[in-house]
Amino acid sequence: MEVALHELGKIFTGNTPSKKNKNYWNSEDIVFIKPNDLNNNNLLLNDKNNECVSKDALAKARIVGRNSILVTCIGTIGKIAITTDAKTAFNQQINAIVPNKNVYTKYLAYALMHYKPRLAALANAPVVPIINKKQFSNFKVNLNLDKEIQYTVIRQLDLVSEIIKNKNRQLSKLDELIKARFVEMFGDPRSVIKKAENTISEIADVQVGIVIKPSRYYSADVTDTKVFRSLNVLPFKVNKNSDWVYFSKKGMELNQRTIVHAGDILIVRSGNPGTACIVSDEYDGCNVIDLIIAHPNLNKILPEYLCAYTNLPYGKIQIQRQQRGVAQKHFNVTMYKNLKILVPPLSLQSEFANFVHQVDKSKVAVQKSLDETQKLFDNLMQEYFG
Repeated sequence: MEVALHELGKIFTGNTPSKKNKNYWNSEDIVFIKPNDLNNNNLLLNDKNNECVSKDALAKARIVGRNSILVTCIGTIGKIAITTDAKTAFNQQINAIVPNKNVYTKYLAYALMHYKPRLAALANAPVVPIINKKQFSNFKVNLNLDKEIQYTVIRQLDLVSEIIKNKNRQLSKLDELIKARFVEMFGDPRSVIKKAENTISEIADVQVGIVIKPSRYYSADVTDTKVFRSLNVLPFKVNKNSDWVYFSKKGMELNQRTIVHAGDILIVRSGNPGTACIVSDEYDGCNVIDLIIAHPNLNKILPEYLCAYTNLPYGKIQIQRQQRGVAQKHFNVTMYKNLKILVPPLSLQSEFANFVHQVDKSKVAVQKSLDETQKLFDNLMQEYFG
């Protein structure tokens, strides 16, 4: 049956205690959650949360207890997590549900995962999507209120979710193998930086993606051209499961300069500066917003080598020295151009690239299995909540 969220528990919108009062932020008493601390594809909070509020902020913060559901409702819509601490604070971009006795927390959380596209459609502002508390409270979900059935659904979805997590761990281990091979072949990062005689500008043409009002070019049609943003870039790979925006044909015509092709490197400028991936054949012809774009000179440098150098401490150490900002770290094109880089013989780079391609074959097999398991999960979600 269809049930509005306000019928399933109490709903709260978060807030941020004043940053001017240092007594609110001078301890690690209570974890303070922001949208970046929630994952796109699972119900877990990120382990690397680095912000807390003190007990002095209790009266000023919005607090929920263990087994509450957090949902992002401004910016990136529909990221979901379940709280595990006795007390959790959260900011104004997040709504929380404290479920009542009619529904298991995880059952409702899974339902909200399924309804993420509908939530996103509800937030129809193209630049900063937003769902207010009233809209969120009245949002309806299709649930079975028999708690025995809810429990069975949770068990089945948990089993498939665990398989998905294990497949993702396998992919991470294969990425670690590439990192280890790079260090083995080219040496310790600090000694390599000292020996580096070239800069990035000498081995690649570097520019930045569109940074001024790209929303005017957005299209609602997913058959139009995908556009890379920072959330679409993970170390060494494209984040296929992240949210994408699209450019209309006119937008592509007006922004020819920032079209990327297979073999180009995309580097994140803010948030996690220096995170880099290679544009694969699948994304040839896409466009870019607010990322650094490096077009390697293939007579001097191979994409696999440049991407690894940027992601690993060789590049990261230098990026951390130069990045600016406190709340939001950022890094610009000039800084990237000036990074020192050791340029080994192309034969050695080619040996590393061949290793990467061999590992990629293993990753393709794991990814295929992961995609099949994800399809099973999606089908179960449709069966239970559709």
